[in-house]
Formats: sequence, C-alpha cells, structure tokens
Amino acid sequence: MKALIGDSQPHHMGAIAANQIVKGMTTTSSSQPAGARILALDPAGPVLDVVIPVYNEQVDLGPSVHRLHGYLAANFPYPYRITIVDNASTDRTPTVAAALDDQYAEVAFLRLVEKGRGRALKAAWTQSDAAVLAYMDVDLSTDLAALLPLVAPLITGHSDLAIGTRLAGGSRVVRGPKREFISRSYNLILRGALGARFSDAQCGFKAIRADVAEHLLPMVQDTGWFFDTELLVLAQRAGLRTHEVPVDWVDDPDSRVDIVSTAVADLKGVWRVGRGLATGAIPVSQVYRQLGRAPLEQPPTNVSAGFFRQVVRFCGIGVASTAAYAVLYILLRTVIGAQGANLLALLITAVANTAANRRLTFGIRGAQGAGLHQLQGLFVFALGLALTSGSLFVLHQLVAEPVRWLELGVLVVANLVATMLRFVLLRGWVFKTGKAIQEIK
Repeated sequence: MKALIGDSQPHHMGAIAANQIVKGMTTTSSSQPAGARILALDPAGPVLDVVIPVYNEQVDLGPSVHRLHGYLAANFPYPYRITIVDNASTDRTPTVAAALDDQYAEVAFLRLVEKGRGRALKAAWTQSDAAVLAYMDVDLSTDLAALLPLVAPLITGHSDLAIGTRLAGGSRVVRGPKREFISRSYNLILRGALGARFSDAQCGFKAIRADVAEHLLPMVQDTGWFFDTELLVLAQRAGLRTHEVPVDWVDDPDSRVDIVSTAVADLKGVWRVGRGLATGAIPVSQVYRQLGRAPLEQPPTNVSAGFFRQVVRFCGIGVASTAAYAVLYILLRTVIGAQGANLLALLITAVANTAANRRLTFGIRGAQGAGLHQLQGLFVFALGLALTSGSLFVLHQLVAEPVRWLELGVLVVANLVATMLRFVLLRGWVFKTGKAIQEIK
C-alpha cells in the first residue's frame, strides 16, 4: 500500500511541486472589488481536483471512481485529479483506495486518522495544487452531466463558488418525503436565521476556486456536515458570487448520515456562525477587500445583535407557552381525551404566543396587521399541531396504553420542536415585511 496511513499527505501529490499551485486571481485594491478573474491555467498542474470523502465505503468506492474517471477522461478538456480522502475507515476502504491510486495516474489517496467530512475537504483542498477544487459524494447521487456546468463558471472567472441544487425548478430529484421535508426545512432555517440566499446547502456537489478557498477555508471552523453551509454563508457575506446548477439527483438508500445528530450539529453551527457574524468575530470583510464582487453584506437586522435578543425573548415566551400548554393539557385530558386536549391547549397557547411575540419579540405595536398576523400564526400553529398530533399517534401505535408521564413527555418534546419551527416562520415570514422586523432597543 503506497498511501501514507495516518498522515495527511496524498500519494501522487508529492510528484507535483507545491509552487505550481494555480492562483489565477488578479490584483485588486480594497476600494476596487474584483470583477471577472479568468484563471491563468498552468499546463504543469491539474485544473480540477475532485475530492471524494469516504468512510467505510469498500463496496461503492471502486465502481464510483471507475465511473468518474471514465467520465472525466472522455469529457473534461483539462488536466484533472480525483482525490480519495478516507476518514478513518475501519473496513477495507483504505486498501481499495490504494489500489485505485496505483491503477490511475490521475487518482490520489489521502488517509486521515479522524472522521469528519469537513475535515476531509479542508485537508484535501488546502494542499491541492489545482485551480478549481470540487467534491462529490461517493454514491454519485448527482448526475455527472452537471459537472462541467458546475466548474465552467469558475474557470472563466464568472463565479467564485458553484453548487448543485436539488430545489431549483429545472432539477429532477428522486428521494423520499422524509428527506425532502428535512432538506427544505433546513434551508428555510438558513434563510430565516442567517439570511442565506443560496437554495440548497446540503447537496454533495460543490466547487470553489483555489484562490477563494485560500482565503475562506481558514475561517471555516466546522469539521463535519455543516462545513458546506458555513463556507457558503461566509462567501455570501464576503460579497462573493455563487453559481447554482440544477441537478438530476437520486437518493442513496444506504446513506450513513445520522439524521438526528447531524441536525443537532447543524443547529449549533447556525447559532455559532450567526453570532460570529453579528459580533464581527468572523472577519469576512478581509476577504471582501481582496476578492469581493458585490458590496460587503453587513449582517442584516435579522442577523444582528437584535437577533439574539429576539431569540432570548422568544425562548422566554416559548417556555411560558410550553408550561401553559402542559397545564391546560393535564386539565383538559380527563374531559375531552388526549387528541382533543392537545388541540385545544395548543390553539389557546398559539394565539397567546403570537400576540406576545408580535409585541415583545419583534417590537410590533398597534392593531394594524394584527389580524393577518394571527391568521399566519394559526397556519404555523397547524404545523405544530401536525407535529404534536403525529407524535401522539406514533406513541399510541407503539404503546397501547402509555402512562401519563410518557405521553406528556413525548408531547412536550414535540412541542419544543414545533416551537423552533415557529420562531423560524414567525421571523422569516409572518413578521418579515416592512415594519415587521424592528430593531429591539
């Protein structure tokens, strides 16, 4: 096995000197943001480096790399490399990767001793000498026909980053309703909490110019699945241009992603990045001075210090609402049954919650628009009802006669999840217009 186990050096990369890295950027001043930056392609080095991060993929890795290599050899007009990054696999994945490394001159193998997709991408991209850095999932869920449209705008200098999107009108996607709901909910959270304008943060099909990566990667802290999102948000805030490509995408039923732990980590990441942008701890202005195209995007009012005051006030109201809900449910449960008590308790607290958040969290006073806000709040309530009623239904399917504390506990947890969704929708939809989002003094 020629790959360096436990090291961060690729097998073939050593043959290409580090000083051949293609920067391809024009010199700009702080007062004159860069326009198109056409890459000065170096014939001695690869133009494209496609990274495939893997963990325990001994079955799929070989066929996928053969397929990708064949496609690039037949369709990509520039020198390229495929870099396999193993994230501490415990099966035969390193052996398969080393064999592919030996078989193809264009394939490199990098072995890491720690897990994390973000860690894998950062390690490979940081030391790559290619002009354009890309990555895709090992299952090749995205049709490879989208690869050239993905990287072409980066080579020509039109864009700084490029992403595949499954949520555009021209995309063709095959996946289950659960993953569809999770994906759309996550992107809704990003738009509401971080002001994201890109449509699909999670598609495993992205590319970035090497000169842009050189400036952005040191600021990206996440080493897991939130890496992509953090990179895209920072690029947007630094005035960089992201190109989106509608893709054909087929869900992999054998995905190794732990949805619950990933969701929790992503929410923590949203909070960390939002706080960093609001306080200036993330220095995106430095990237703007060197690479920015659009005017530097300051954290808008919905990601300012007021955002965190809104969170605190919303959480306080949410705790009070949850307590009131629990009391009402216990009182009504013996009279009208579980589902009826859940419906009435949730309805009463939803109306009171909307009114309290309208005045205390988002600073809106007066009767103007109050009726519409309550109607929109009731729609949000319906989503919360679906979550809580659905959890109650599942509980009764699993346990014929659950004890009261278990029943109440499941409902409280479901109600807390509904509360998080409620904040995103209230902030990003119900109270978004004109006077809706006001700075909390």
